[in-house]
Amino acid sequence: MGSAIVRALLAGGHSVRVWNRTRQKCAPLVERGATLAANVEDGVRAADVVIVNVLDHAASDALLKQDAVAVALRGKTVVQLTSGSPRLARDEAHWIEEQGGSYLDGAIMATPDFIGKPDTSLLYSGRPEIYESHKELLRTLGGNTQYVGEAPGQASALDTALLTQMWGGLFGALQGMAVAAAEGLDLRAFERHFTAFKPVVDAALYDVIGRTHARRFAGDDETLASLGAHYGAFRHLLEACEERALNAAIPDAMDTLFRRALATGSADDDFASLAPLLRDSAAQGRSG
Repeated sequence: MGSAIVRALLAGGHSVRVWNRTRQKCAPLVERGATLAANVEDGVRAADVVIVNVLDHAASDALLKQDAVAVALRGKTVVQLTSGSPRLARDEAHWIEEQGGSYLDGAIMATPDFIGKPDTSLLYSGRPEIYESHKELLRTLGGNTQYVGEAPGQASALDTALLTQMWGGLFGALQGMAVAAAEGLDLRAFERHFTAFKPVVDAALYDVIGRTHARRFAGDDETLASLGAHYGAFRHLLEACEERALNAAIPDAMDTLFRRALATGSADDDFASLAPLLRDSAAQGRSG
């Protein structure tokens, strides 16, 4: 990812100084026009904007929180593109500002091969004036770059939220394939029929987001399928897992949420009525 970021910046006509623990990784970038920094301090002192993309925030701290580097950060803008939690983003923003620098937290919503493309999304949060002053530079990395909020942790939070939805779909696909394969179905057939079913899935997804935003949890004339109807169909998944001795860790967790919602609400409620159970773990314990 770091190499993809540098290539996009160079292609955009920017002067880039690079550093990596493994110097050989910088060689192809130097051949393209980047300048190799002798060390982190050298790179920071020469830059107006310091872009960080390493394994995690612990690795970032090990690089930035050296005495000489911390002094060099005064007057610089740090764009943190390393994934982390909202708390880590808040903590780092506070520390960077203590050093006299400015901070933007970023989240890359793409794989390296998408960096620099017009539709690629990167999310940023932090002080709006800092984002505005570097917006054109940041758009070099992705044309669909978005500012999502002033609180430093908001980009990381949205990154985690969107990835959570992706992981839910991927885990669901794995569970679905396990059921299909257990009954002798070709996984290509699963793929074809999922494509046909996807518009229904997307409609349900956007409906539950809209209803949760409006807190319209009770069933009404616009409810696509009641909680009871969903659970009636869901029990077939539990039965299929039991019949074929499939791993049911994911369905069992979902079953717990279904049962809690049905125990404290109504089978006529909308599927969105599950939302409060995921927002407050203490409430789950009280309702259970």
